[in-house]
Amino acid sequence: MSTGVAMHERGSPTKEAAKYVEEYDGGSSPAALDYGLTNMSAEERRIKEKKLMRRLDRKLIPWLCLLYLTSFLDRTNIGNAKINGLLKDLHLTNGTYNAALSVFFVSYALFEPLTNVLLKSWTPRIFLTVTIVLWGLCMTFMGFCSSFAGLAAARFFLGVAEAGLFPGVNYYLSCWYKREEFGIRAAIFFSAAALAGSFGGLLAAAIAKMNGIAGKHGWSWIFILEGLVTVLIGFGSYWMVHDFPDKAKFLTEEERVLVISRLKEDNQASAEKEDFQMKYFWAAMLDWKTWMYMIIYMGADGPLYAFSLFLPTIIADLGYTATKANLLTVPPYAVAAVMTISIGYIADRTKQRGLCNIFCSFLGMAGFIMLLASENPHIKYAGVFLGAAGIYPCIPNSIVWAANNFEGVYKRGVMMGFVIGWGNLNGVMSSNIYRLKDKPKYTLGHSIVLAYMVLFLFGGSVILRFMLARENKKRRNGERDSWGAGMSQEEKVHALGDQRGDFLYTL
Repeated sequence: MSTGVAMHERGSPTKEAAKYVEEYDGGSSPAALDYGLTNMSAEERRIKEKKLMRRLDRKLIPWLCLLYLTSFLDRTNIGNAKINGLLKDLHLTNGTYNAALSVFFVSYALFEPLTNVLLKSWTPRIFLTVTIVLWGLCMTFMGFCSSFAGLAAARFFLGVAEAGLFPGVNYYLSCWYKREEFGIRAAIFFSAAALAGSFGGLLAAAIAKMNGIAGKHGWSWIFILEGLVTVLIGFGSYWMVHDFPDKAKFLTEEERVLVISRLKEDNQASAEKEDFQMKYFWAAMLDWKTWMYMIIYMGADGPLYAFSLFLPTIIADLGYTATKANLLTVPPYAVAAVMTISIGYIADRTKQRGLCNIFCSFLGMAGFIMLLASENPHIKYAGVFLGAAGIYPCIPNSIVWAANNFEGVYKRGVMMGFVIGWGNLNGVMSSNIYRLKDKPKYTLGHSIVLAYMVLFLFGGSVILRFMLARENKKRRNGERDSWGAGMSQEEKVHALGDQRGDFLYTL
């Protein structure tokens, strides 16, 4: 008898799936999670899961990548505007320009830890639509600024509006995919940042040619046009962004059950409905891993913003015109995008995220040593490629590494908010280390970026990997079996999360 006939005789799969989802939404946990799916052979299940993954990738990933591309484009295009007359037209000094950069990261970091709670409460579709439209408006109005005060205010509110996207999307994806599937998706999502740098250079070079149209400067048109496109994308997100698996309308009921059952099999509490309680906040804040991931992430994020904000300036000071400098930013970002996706794939297959961080940090360190040690513009430009290849992959890899090692919907969400928020607060540092008086060598800026990578990215990754390996050994040896004694496996998953004795950390 075929599986389809068997399922028909035992009851309608759609009705049973709907019944399960209704029970799941009420917070209960029926024993037969995947009624209808349990009747399948392993091969039939594998085929269904493969088909489901292709469908999820088509529905979720492309639009999320577009959102992050616009986000990174809008926050870093000020670097392109700078070499197209922004400083002169707004009468900015190096100090006031850096202050305008810094204020973005202050508001971004302050609001970021709160955003995952709002994402969960408002639903992803509503939350992302509202925030994207708001930051698109901030970007558009930035094109009408005529003073430092106006620019700083626009950058502040841009930081508020953009704060929720990166932690929110990473948290959102972790609620759809198993841990070994999450890395490559997060890497593809973040590769949009590198594409934004590549695409942004080309776009800025073209838009700057509009200088003088309607009495606006070329840099004004960069902000206005890119902002208006973001607003349109924001409105489109109301239809293109989907809610969490239990409510997503594009899923059939059988697919919904399959998504949730796969998360359950991965021992993820993300598969269950959970109401926010302050204990989840404190569980995240008092977990030593949160603080280690904050250290590692600052080691990647500080260099990331220094690189993306000042790359056009660094290349221009190698002796190139503004247009050519914008165009020469394209190849390093293209390399960064390919490297980011490659590392995401490798880390998913090997489950060695710490080693991937360590390898990439060596590339980044080598690149900034070349920028510091050489006077040859060609060698410096080659160093830029290594810097990009070393920095960009570590951002999604570090976030996925953290998400893999935290369990519980809100605990993971709060942790990611703080890790990413702290990392972005280091953008204040990044905004102030490349000073005009240091050009063209920029010894101070390159030295600080190198120190961040050596101490925090490389050093933090080595230490954390050692500590996690030691804890895994204790758990394998039964030294943590007393944790949750007397509880069922399901009770351990809900009550203890990653603190249960049989949870092994991703290294």
